[in-house]
Amino acid sequence: MQPVLSIQSVSKSYGPIQALQNVSYEVPKGAVFGILGPNGSGKTTMLSIILDILKADSGTFTWFGKPGSPETRKKIGSLLETPNFYHYLSAIDNLKITHAISGRGNEQAIEDVLKIVKLSERKKSRFSTYSLGMKQRLAIGAALLGNPEVLLFDEPTNGLDPVGIAEIRELIKDLAKQGKTIIMASHLLDEVEKVCSHVAIMKRGKLVAAGPVDEVLANEDIVELSASDMVELTAALATFPGYTHLKEIGSFVHLYFPIGTAPMEKINSFCFEKGVTLNQLLLKKKSLETKFLELTND
Repeated sequence: MQPVLSIQSVSKSYGPIQALQNVSYEVPKGAVFGILGPNGSGKTTMLSIILDILKADSGTFTWFGKPGSPETRKKIGSLLETPNFYHYLSAIDNLKITHAISGRGNEQAIEDVLKIVKLSERKKSRFSTYSLGMKQRLAIGAALLGNPEVLLFDEPTNGLDPVGIAEIRELIKDLAKQGKTIIMASHLLDEVEKVCSHVAIMKRGKLVAAGPVDEVLANEDIVELSASDMVELTAALATFPGYTHLKEIGSFVHLYFPIGTAPMEKINSFCFEKGVTLNQLLLKKKSLETKFLELTND
């Protein structure tokens, strides 16, 4: 299936600062695609380039298999900055102004998007009376005008309290179920883990990894072992099959296995047959946070 977005070798610099360095990846149709990385990794720069707000120094990108154009731009709704509405106007009046400026949607569409973002009951309330989460939902509603196929969000939960974060997460999940392709930049691993199907991890303008979340941020099983004679234990484990690597950490040995494959009973019986009595045999799992830090730290 043709990707919704294809980015090929895109680079961008601001004077001596290299914001993006030869970045390439594809966004599949129907994906919730997270662009994940620490602040300053190039996420917002990339979003600005694919929306034609910034021009890349080199490289290309295509939407729906074609170069960017006003026609393809109509298929994309975006929220790149803090919601910018008139504080003294209601939600519905603010969306009418958005419609008048952008030409996207109509009177009925405004009512429809207010239902989608669950603001119908507060549609006549002034924007100034809204919580941060409600303001963000209204901004997403503005992006939905014209029923775009793709939605781009830059840090959609930034600055929100836990309730607001949960509301935006559920809204993104609901939009994905409706068949929208969603591209969102975030520096929060937890947000990407709970919402996204695919991810591109950025570090200092470089692409570190890209693909399905479960593959890129795959966990590992870690078996922690110890015995009274650690030299004997390590020597015995050298011939045990199936683990990917072994580390000696303090007074323990860690065996690493692909997720869900650590054979605890076999390890125990193997060591016993080798004449090694274990005093510690514990299954641990590497956290997604640990994996993320491994990818993004030097």
